[in-house]
Amino acid sequence: MSKHHLTGRRIAVFGGSAPRPGEPAYEEALTLGKLLGSAGCTVLNGGYIGTMEAVSRGAAEAGGHVIGVTCDEIECWRPVKPNRWIHEEWRYPTLRQRLLAMIDACEGAIALPGGVGTLTEIAMTWNLLLTEAIPSKPLVLVGPGWKEVILQFFAQMDGQVPENQRKWVAFAPDVHAALALL
Repeated sequence: MSKHHLTGRRIAVFGGSAPRPGEPAYEEALTLGKLLGSAGCTVLNGGYIGTMEAVSRGAAEAGGHVIGVTCDEIECWRPVKPNRWIHEEWRYPTLRQRLLAMIDACEGAIALPGGVGTLTEIAMTWNLLLTEAIPSKPLVLVGPGWKEVILQFFAQMDGQVPENQRKWVAFAPDVHAALALL
């Protein structure tokens, strides 16, 4: 993927809050941030800790612009503040508004490993894409975990997810492959 192809694009990165510096998931997010920042992308993410911190740090250190999309509900639920690598903060009162702001503003989304919040981000983006409620954009899920989860979802739902709804999600084994799918 050429740097020119990604320059100026707003890419949302979804992922968990649990990874800490030095852990493989944190380092993978840091690498993704560096790749996106080096390619001239604006990176949008949830703005806090874990994957969000790592991708923000990587993008900022590589010269990219970082937007942290934060919300009051998260900070009331958990004592956390926006990470220091964010250049611009978009703050919303609710988690719902935060989620939709990231989805609406991005021109592509990459989901790293994560928990319930990341699953919500994936499902909401996917559903808005397949119902044509938002413009077509890539939704790339990174790692074997998401691929296994989604393939099991297809298998266990006995035909509830037809082929034309499956096309909206792409799988990448790692962050380098994810970038190529954007």
